[in-house]
Amino acid sequence: MESQLPSEKTVSSKASNEEENSPKTPETYRKIISTLPREYGWKAHGDLCLYQNFWCFSYLIEGSMFAQDHYNAQPTDIFLCSVPKSGTTWLKALTFSIVTRTQFDNSTTPLLFQGPHNCLPLLEIDFYRKGMKPEPGTLPLVASHLPYSSLPKSVIDSGCKIVYVCREPKDAFVSAWHFTRKLPHGVEEPMSLEEAFELFCNGVSDFGPYWDHVLGFWKASLERPEKILFLKYEELMKKTVFYVKRTAEFMGYPFSLEEEKEGKIQSIVEFCSFEKLSNLEINKTGKYSEDIPVENKTLFRKGKVGDWKNYLTPEMAERLDGITKQQLGEFGLSFDAS
Repeated sequence: MESQLPSEKTVSSKASNEEENSPKTPETYRKIISTLPREYGWKAHGDLCLYQNFWCFSYLIEGSMFAQDHYNAQPTDIFLCSVPKSGTTWLKALTFSIVTRTQFDNSTTPLLFQGPHNCLPLLEIDFYRKGMKPEPGTLPLVASHLPYSSLPKSVIDSGCKIVYVCREPKDAFVSAWHFTRKLPHGVEEPMSLEEAFELFCNGVSDFGPYWDHVLGFWKASLERPEKILFLKYEELMKKTVFYVKRTAEFMGYPFSLEEEKEGKIQSIVEFCSFEKLSNLEINKTGKYSEDIPVENKTLFRKGKVGDWKNYLTPEMAERLDGITKQQLGEFGLSFDAS
């Protein structure tokens, strides 16, 4: 089958020239964004714009531009990267618990009072709006949905570590569709599964094309395995204790033999489980922030592997599997088809 993803040459030369030559101000960013190709379909936060060959909502592109220009990564930074709805919330909870385990236990952790997304900064939002950045001796974790090729240059040059999590595309799509339908739409009707499916297959989704995002980090992890840990949601679900231990070692926070004997890894795994996190009061009634109307409960739906079977027809599943094989297969990357 032929590729259904957008051409890499789609970004207008006008936008590229302005980006290169204009002063780096919020007004300049917005002017550039106004020239970008647009798609209006997901109806979550307005138009999706095509920037640096990935689709993104305009308010996040502004923050992405600012981060690319101003974020000064340190070797001690640890970036947590993913496509939205691919295990991000879980990865944040696990890594936060690993890094802060000597400061907090399950009865004092900030995860009891803040959602995982509020416990560490998101590069595209918090660095731009609040100036949040790890300082020496503080929490080193930073999250981002940016593709590998669009991360601030300092992230790559500094040699800081990156933990990337991805999810089988059919489940990632279904999760993204459900999430979008739960967001405020005003008078708009949420789009149908079929509409969303066509957009996703054509690469038009938040921080998509999905396959390009995954492939960028996969290739980088093969080239720099000491700096980039590539995780699959499905494998993390099957062998959670194993991958939590491996992630801790990779980040430079290994569990001691004494901690292992005391059950520290298992304790973190149990606390960060879907059942535990989704039933915390903060994740039932809290929200991301006052100006971003995303309720924490929308971030927790099922967390199951293979839930796509309840929503996609065999033909839809076959189409997505075909695109995945075409886009990723030759690079040795595949997913559990369960």
